[in-house]
Amino acid sequence: MSNHSTQTTAPSMRVGRKPQRQTDDPAVLDEILADGYVAHVAMVRDGLPVVLPYLYGVGDLGDGLGRRLLLHGSTGGGLFLDAGDDGVPVSVGITHLDGLVYARSLNDSSANYRSAMVFGRATVVPRELRTRALWCVGDHLMPGRREEVREMSPKEVASTQVLQVPLDTVSVKVRSAGAGESHDDGEDHGVWAGVVPLRVVAGAPEPSLLSTATRVSPSVLALAARRSAVSAGRPAEAAPQVLGRRA
Repeated sequence: MSNHSTQTTAPSMRVGRKPQRQTDDPAVLDEILADGYVAHVAMVRDGLPVVLPYLYGVGDLGDGLGRRLLLHGSTGGGLFLDAGDDGVPVSVGITHLDGLVYARSLNDSSANYRSAMVFGRATVVPRELRTRALWCVGDHLMPGRREEVREMSPKEVASTQVLQVPLDTVSVKVRSAGAGESHDDGEDHGVWAGVVPLRVVAGAPEPSLLSTATRVSPSVLALAARRSAVSAGRPAEAAPQVLGRRA
């Protein structure tokens, strides 16, 4: 359970259907978190279920509580107001759709995916740790950008908020396989079966109106190269600097 002062009773995190797809390998969870950008956060507000998307990061704020999920938002955001002093129970889902699995019937067709569900109490990051938390989110979304931009102003930090969710109560489920088939399954093998892989691919960087003559920052090129390499299933190579013109 969480080390935060207000405890939350957790539901069972064991997978009931297809339990063989569940994994407790922390490396798989780390990969799912590292590859994602958006977390869908479920909560109850005014007695009704609500799901909202949030940009997120993962980091250790140096306060002895270890790594946690960090949700980025505004001080005026609904969930951030709901959290108050004691926090609010949430379920956070992060899913990667890696492919559509075409079988020889719709009933047997499926999808390849990696998913993580984190349950816990979302609490506001203390003011003295907020700048560090915001940098953690920035480092997750835009690695290397910190070295290229100015420091955040006190006003910017004051207007932005971060919620923290412990990574103590997590369920991870993965499917990574082809279509189920056998020579004697009775299906028409003249119908194609297989997998259509799906990936997030970065396009060419598009400059702002005042950046058309400025070289694209190294962190931008590195992110685009990494996303393209991951999509192609190969190691990322260093990309050359180019002018910030539209492709």
